[in-house]
Amino acid sequence: MADIATIFHWPPSAYHAMPLAELASWREAARLRSGAADDE
Repeated sequence: MADIATIFHWPPSAYHAMPLAELASWREAARLRSGAADDE
């Protein structure tokens, strides 16, 4: 969840109640936005 907070500047309260599938989706969006390569 730290990657979501870092990329989107969201406090923990913003994603605390999210279902796991939604949280995983936002994590992937954060990874893509960060520009990290797939092997990192």
